[in-house]
Amino acid sequence: MNLIFLAIVLIAVFFAGWRQVAGPLSPTAPPPMEALSAAMVDSAGGAVELAIGLVGVMALFLGLMKVAEEGGMLKILSRLIRPLMVRLFPEVPPDHPAMGAMILNMAANALGLGNAATPFGIRAMQELNRLNDRPGTATDAMVLFLAINTSSVTLLPTGVIALRAAAGSSGPAAVLPTTLFATFGSTLVAIAAAKLYRRLAPIRRDDTGEGTPEASAENALSDEPPAETEAGYPLWASITTLAGLAALIPLAIWFGPDLSPWILPLLMAGFLVFGKLRKVRIYESFVEGAKDGFQVALRIIPYLVAILVAVGMLRASGALDVMVSVLGPVTGKVGLPAEALPMALMRPLSGSGAYGVLASIIQDPAVGPDSYTGVLVSTLQGSTETTFYVLAVYFGAVQVRRVRHALAAGLTADLAGVAFAVLACSFLLR
Repeated sequence: MNLIFLAIVLIAVFFAGWRQVAGPLSPTAPPPMEALSAAMVDSAGGAVELAIGLVGVMALFLGLMKVAEEGGMLKILSRLIRPLMVRLFPEVPPDHPAMGAMILNMAANALGLGNAATPFGIRAMQELNRLNDRPGTATDAMVLFLAINTSSVTLLPTGVIALRAAAGSSGPAAVLPTTLFATFGSTLVAIAAAKLYRRLAPIRRDDTGEGTPEASAENALSDEPPAETEAGYPLWASITTLAGLAALIPLAIWFGPDLSPWILPLLMAGFLVFGKLRKVRIYESFVEGAKDGFQVALRIIPYLVAILVAVGMLRASGALDVMVSVLGPVTGKVGLPAEALPMALMRPLSGSGAYGVLASIIQDPAVGPDSYTGVLVSTLQGSTETTFYVLAVYFGAVQVRRVRHALAAGLTADLAGVAFAVLACSFLLR
């Protein structure tokens, strides 16, 4: 991340400086270097606002997570989907809380819950970090989890559907099959990339990690004697569970828009009822988990400031516009029009920026939400994740600085998501 961070900043400064010197300057727009300076300040403030906005979400869902954990839900989930998870994460004990937390995160992403999935993912990273004997250095399990997180199978892209409906689409949910296809393909590529790239970025024997003293102390204090491994559920139970998950796919395609408003209320009610039935003191447990959420949200602010300032500088410098002008004629020949290229480039960098690009494209009368380009950019928004944001937040929460092959795996998954989105839209709409 050190080189990536430096490269983004230097590219932004170079392009803005070149435009300032070479001209011509627009009489109605501020000079490029002035715009770059303003973007730095605005992005830094926006990063803090984003983190503060996440405080409530973190507190809410980590509070529910604590109730679920004390009620044993994480162990139940990990035992149900053990046949799949133990093959993906052989270095994680089958009954470790990280298994259940990762499953909850993947489920939240699949249902399109947006920021609601982040607290589950952070909890999973915290649990994975308890198994890390080199604090500050990402483990293979952490990298694989983040790769899957950046490309996770999406059944219900609720935010995209709502935006398409607001733009006057005659079929707001038309992106469900294309998004499902794109995310399924990109997830397979993400898993393969994480498994392959780890050979190129091995953990060195003399690598003792780059974590802070606080992170190392937290890891030491959190070490607990390993619990006795519980037997998994019978094979038929696991098969039934996986079949039930597969059955959600047509359910999401047919009834997704009607079901989406019910998801969050039912999720909260379900967790609390589960905890009560398991004789958990749900109020006290919720408050305890919410306190952790508040602390985590504040801890990630420096990481968000660093990455969002760099991305804001890149956008303001005009470098992305140059990339679009150069790549547009080439990508247009393979089904990625120049109008959609800014979306593909922005999505791994900035979630809010990509959302703004999506809104401007589908609200353009010359394009519209139901054209090929409109459906393609909608699919891109719902089928890939903001890789740099995910790395900054998740690794920042556990003070990991040496990310190894995580960025390469995430960007590979993003590229695969774009390719599969183009394939899906070309097949269904052309």
